[in-house]
Amino acid sequence: MVDDRMPAIGRCYSCKRTFGYQPSTVMMIEVDPETGLLPGMSVTGRFRDPSPEVLARVVEQPVCPECVDRAKQFAQAREIRFETWHNPG
Repeated sequence: MVDDRMPAIGRCYSCKRTFGYQPSTVMMIEVDPETGLLPGMSVTGRFRDPSPEVLARVVEQPVCPECVDRAKQFAQAREIRFETWHNPG
């Protein structure tokens, strides 16, 4: 069993940077190590019910605070504007 008070070093699931963290305070997500995706997520981005085999092999991966902050900012954005190309003619 890992002591949650001991600092750890790990790789962020999102940005892949190495960072130090406290296991008891860092955000962890469950990932299928065979596919590298969230359980139940397909490579096309669709979600389905994960099989018991997938749930049995799930491991927790840390997410760095910078990626958590970026995700929160994205979720709080009121309007996302994508600039489109306009044909002047």
